[in-house]
Parts: sequence; C-alpha cells; structure tokens
Amino acid sequence: MNLPTGIESDADLVARAVRELARRTRFPVAFGGLLDDGVVHVTTIVGNRTRSLDGLRVRPERGLGGRAMMELRPRMTSDYGSSQQITHDYDVFVLGEGLRTLLAVPIVVSGRSRGVLYAGAWDEAQFGGVTTAPAMQVAQSVADELRIRDEVERRLRDQGDPPGAVSAPQREHLRESFAELRRIAASVDDPALRERIARVERRLVALSGDAVATVTSPVPAVRLSPRETDVLACAALGQTNSEIAAHLGLREGTVKAYMGTAMSKLDASSRHSAVARARRAGLLP
Repeated sequence: MNLPTGIESDADLVARAVRELARRTRFPVAFGGLLDDGVVHVTTIVGNRTRSLDGLRVRPERGLGGRAMMELRPRMTSDYGSSQQITHDYDVFVLGEGLRTLLAVPIVVSGRSRGVLYAGAWDEAQFGGVTTAPAMQVAQSVADELRIRDEVERRLRDQGDPPGAVSAPQREHLRESFAELRRIAASVDDPALRERIARVERRLVALSGDAVATVTSPVPAVRLSPRETDVLACAALGQTNSEIAAHLGLREGTVKAYMGTAMSKLDASSRHSAVARARRAGLLP
C-alpha cells in the first residue's frame, strides 16, 4: 500500500497492535499479521520463549486463525493440541512454542477479513470474555485504520498524481476526500487514530496547492474546532445545511450554530467567504 508521507507502514501498524494486545490481555504471547496474496504473514511476535513461530503463514480456513477469518469472529481453544474443531496445519509452529491456550481475532474491514491477531498461553486457562473484549477492540482499531487507508488510497488513485498544478476536477476529489475523512474521524474514539487521520488531512490540504505560503495576503491564524471544520468541509462541496446535518448526523440547527462560530472566527460575512478564508488559512483543501 502506497501511504502518504508520515503514515506508519502496515508492518508497523501490526506491530503496535500486537504490543497493545499483549498489554491489554492476560496472555503472555501475542502475534499477528495481515493478509497478502491470500496468506496472512505473521510479522510481529512478542513474549515468545522460542523461535518456533517465526515464518508462520496462515491461509483462510486453515487452523484456528483461518477459521476465525472465515467466520469473521474470534475463536479460542484452551487445549490447542487436542482440539477437534480446527485443522492442525500449523502445529509445528504453535506446539513448537508450547502454546496450549490460543485466541485468534480476525481483523475485519467492510465484511472481509484482512488479517488476524493471536494471543496465547503455555498452560490451559479459562480466560473468557474479560480477555476477548479488549482483544476485539484492538483488532477493530486496526480495521478502522485500514479502512481509512483504503479510502485515501482509492481517492488518490482516482485523482492521479499530477506533477504540477492541481486541476479543478482533481481539487474537487481532494475536497470530497477531506470531507469523507472528517466524517470518519468523527466516528472514531481513539485519540491516536484521530491524530493519524489529521495528518492525512493535512497531506490532502498540501496536495491541493492552496497552502498558506502561496497566498499573498494570508488569513490570521485561526483555530477551528473539529465540528466547525467538518461543517465547513461539507459546505465547501456545496451542501446545504440540511444535507450537512444528514451527512454528519447532526440537527440542522446545530449545523447553523457551528457555521456561525466558524464564520465569526474567520471574520467572514457568508459561508462562501468562510470557506475561501479557511482555504487561504490552510484549513481546507
């Protein structure tokens, strides 16, 4: 995946998720990877005693992780070696590490498995939902990040990568992408993930060619709230207050209030001038 500058790689994303999985559950061993060419490549392992898990590649439908990916839900066994519910294609890896209890949580994006995270223990233990719930939250965080990356990559691929000035249709694509990212960010609770989305948004603003440095009479520094930015981003696409309300899941009166405060901060007399001044200030593409 070709990521904008400053965005961590897929391998780094998995590594961070595996470390978080180990931290948030009581399992001593955690590992995982993403699907690539029909196979999950386990790229990060923490807490292991041996190197038996090195090189593990998991195919959908095979083993505990493959079953979790096919069923789109977590699967766990407290006695991996004797389990009759899974295939044992990967016993040399799992049993080689001595794991007996194993949890597999799929990373699901838009109804499709994109990878799997594992947590394991060397003894038989009944962990239950107390551990499964945070593991699912970690997997969902990775899925949210991948969904955002997919959207950014699609938008950038559709618009192309022009070497010079951005054409009007391309700029419109950028603005639509920006507004969509704002909508996604509003549905995400993880502050770290929201900050990564914000970095992509700043990248889109820079790609638009409307950076502050190119303006002869820049607008004084303005700080808009996230919702004020959301509303202006939609207004920049020509949406009415009622359309913005439907897009962001707000009341129309709330949209008007955010628009009013944004206009006041930007010293603008209309929504159109507010959008224009926000662009000159580098707040919108």
